[in-house]
Amino acid sequence: MRLALAEAQAALAADDVPVGAVVLDETGTVIGTGHNTREADADPTGHAEVVALRAAAAARGEWRLTGCTLVVTLEPCTMCAGALVLARVDRVVFGAYDDKLGAVGSLWDVVRDRRLNHRPEVVAGVLAEESAALLDGFFARHRSQEVR
Repeated sequence: MRLALAEAQAALAADDVPVGAVVLDETGTVIGTGHNTREADADPTGHAEVVALRAAAAARGEWRLTGCTLVVTLEPCTMCAGALVLARVDRVVFGAYDDKLGAVGSLWDVVRDRRLNHRPEVVAGVLAEESAALLDGFFARHRSQEVR
């Protein structure tokens, strides 16, 4: 999670929502990293998880990420939860819960939907306070700028 938090800092430096993600293979080796790039790339799919999944798939040379773990600082949204299910990721570890958009237990629970053919293990709340603090600080600064 510390590596994901470092990725979140990179998003923050680029004035994007500070979310970071890493993908680990079966041995614990990092095979993909990512942070939010929506602002920099003008890409609505530029979420940290999608960026990291793309990097991991490129490193592996295939889209199936069986045996891998996605670690992300914020609970994945529906798009990202769907992507990690489709990529066959074995486990998702996340920090802060997202009560507004979370799709791994908060608002929806895409990854545990019994109608899907793949359901990754979920580990929630890892370094949640640190992850939430980054997000809270980012949005507080943006709200104060809007008031001016």
